[in-house]
Amino acid sequence: MIMNGKDNLEHKVFRKLARTTDEFEGYAHPHAERVATLADELGRVFGLATKDRQSLHAAALLHDLGEATMARDYIKRAGTLSAEEQLDMSRHPIIGEQEAAKCGGDRATQLIVRWHHEWWNGTGYPDALRGEEIPLAARILRVADSYASITDARPFRPALTREKARQSMAAWAGIEFDPRVVRAFLALADLPALDSFGLKFGEMSVSQETPPESNHSLFASFSR
Repeated sequence: MIMNGKDNLEHKVFRKLARTTDEFEGYAHPHAERVATLADELGRVFGLATKDRQSLHAAALLHDLGEATMARDYIKRAGTLSAEEQLDMSRHPIIGEQEAAKCGGDRATQLIVRWHHEWWNGTGYPDALRGEEIPLAARILRVADSYASITDARPFRPALTREKARQSMAAWAGIEFDPRVVRAFLALADLPALDSFGLKFGEMSVSQETPPESNHSLFASFSR
């Protein structure tokens, strides 16, 4: 992407915030930068305008800033979140939207951050948007963030291998993810950001013989 001086300065700030957020969340490797790379490649595939790709890239760097701002201990804790913790957690995209505004993100960036946990079937948060009510950039970020998350180790679970992750993404197309974005994502190749850290940190197997609904808590924990 081509950026002017002001954009480059802002992205330096965004990258610093991204590193702080990654450290708080306990990712074994730089997460937000990887998400930004995947999201930008999808933005290119879908023909997004340069300005829209810049906003998407910034949102990818800042997407979990709300979690770091909230600084809850349960973010890195093993096990299922309580109902109260899940409700509290659902506030982080709104807080992230506010924090993105404070650090200079444009309005498009702010809204992508707000909506990056919306689900294709309308059961996401914070606004329960459904299908194409969710802007394309936010649908792209949902896919990029989820894949990068499940293929890296977290304090509460190991990483999936690349093949297991691809199977899981395909299984959730039409439920959590826009099927068109998933198809485009699975067609990507020769991109280092697609590599999984699963072989190094171990593999958690998700059986594709099990209906996606029964794996809801497992996959939701990946997106924490």
